[in-house]
Amino acid sequence: MPILSALTSAASWHIISYGTLLGSQFFQTFVGGIVAFRALPRPQFSQLQQKIFPIYFSMQTALPLIVLLTHPTAPYSELLSMETAAPMLATFLTSAANLGIVGPATTSVMRERKRQETIEGKKYYDEGEKSEAMMELNRRFSKLHGASSVLNLVGFVGTVVYGFALGGHLKM
Repeated sequence: MPILSALTSAASWHIISYGTLLGSQFFQTFVGGIVAFRALPRPQFSQLQQKIFPIYFSMQTALPLIVLLTHPTAPYSELLSMETAAPMLATFLTSAANLGIVGPATTSVMRERKRQETIEGKKYYDEGEKSEAMMELNRRFSKLHGASSVLNLVGFVGTVVYGFALGGHLKM
């Protein structure tokens, strides 16, 4: 297939979209986030994540739809089969939940925690006694962060499952 005709091929865009989806999920989850957490002081890490996550979750929400819409088996009955659609829909739904619900709620708690730090004159992670208000904010943040992590991992697993389904159809 000449390169110019590959540019208009849904199959080409399918592979590029799927590769971008899986690669960005893997990198953010298992490399970039971990390295940033270890290398940066907490305030800078927090600022970095607040900038990355809206972009990351927007990509993770859009790309599964692009993967489905560019699926090379154009008949929509096959496109909507459980093997094809379910993993990508799981990735779409978990990412949309992170983008529209969990992420904004987490950011809101982080802002509340910052205000509480100003009131108390110490950081949420400082050693020693914490006020009831700060402990409650830390609990809320932990729950939201945990929910976001679980949603992200479910989306990643959905993407990997789809990859195995896709690989099962490749002829070598």
